[in-house]
Amino acid sequence: MAGSRRRRLRAGIIGALAVSLSLLLGACGALGTEDDRRLAEDLAEKHVPGQLEVIGARTLFPGTGGSEITFSVTDDRDAVVRLGVDSETGRCNFEACAQAMADAITRGRADAGDSRVLRSTFKDCGYEVIAVDPAGGAPYVVARPTNSTVTQVITEVGACVQRWVAAGGYRGPLAGKGGAAVNLVSPGVAEHRAVGRRSWPTTMRLSHSGLLASLGERPYYSVGYAIAGGRVDTRGRARIVRPFELKEEFARTVEEAVRRRLSSTYPQVRTTVYPGVWQLEPGTVDRQTGYVLFCERPAGKKLCLGDHAVVVTTDVRGEPSGELRMVSDIREDGGALRLPPL
Repeated sequence: MAGSRRRRLRAGIIGALAVSLSLLLGACGALGTEDDRRLAEDLAEKHVPGQLEVIGARTLFPGTGGSEITFSVTDDRDAVVRLGVDSETGRCNFEACAQAMADAITRGRADAGDSRVLRSTFKDCGYEVIAVDPAGGAPYVVARPTNSTVTQVITEVGACVQRWVAAGGYRGPLAGKGGAAVNLVSPGVAEHRAVGRRSWPTTMRLSHSGLLASLGERPYYSVGYAIAGGRVDTRGRARIVRPFELKEEFARTVEEAVRRRLSSTYPQVRTTVYPGVWQLEPGTVDRQTGYVLFCERPAGKKLCLGDHAVVVTTDVRGEPSGELRMVSDIREDGGALRLPPL
């Protein structure tokens, strides 16, 4: 009887797996990009004949239906056009396809023009742009600052940002917030970056995910510049951007070291590393300053989010150097964090 039950159970499991596999295979066919790609090619030939060529497609499931179709532009080797197409509804970017395509082409050409301004202004002041963060618009350039050269490098790159802003090419998300950022990667990392296909439009080659992932495999510097009235503060403030594992290792080292120091005053102290920006101390690449939050004692099963904080300066590994500076009452009445700027 027991063997019979096991056989029935095994048969049921196998049957369920077969049904699931069948549904998955059916879904794969339904979620393919072929129909959307054909529709995009037909639309391009109808509305802008000879101007666009499809070079890629990816499904937008599960976020939305349809696919994102990527085009190159025949008379602009820098431009890439992206259009959301859904062959089942006959819509593009949730609107009529003729207007959606016109808007996508306008955006693609404008982005290509901005890219040319960015690359030419940085090249003119001695720094080649090897990548661009598509989310924030921050360029990546090659530099290896040291304690003796970091101030000069940050100032030189800041002068490039000033040219960029003056030329009208900077329209990144930080523009409306009075700032810009530039990422500095070492020559060794830049040399082994994933460059992408030479046939891709320039804006696509400079921002594809494989390239950005390869540049992020090792720590690099990100420099933020304040902008006011069209003038860039070329002094900048830099921070180290680490891969996830190294970032977690750094946080553990800082937290454990600070907890040991605080425990002499607060034996039951609970700590947590504030995940905000840890900035390099001016004129250094091996000393950085940030916050560690702490509670004086456990609050039952409640997680310690931090009632107080210490400002701590560490080496690149996370070992503190110098004294901790206490900052009390860091929570507003509603619990929102209010840390003073570093």
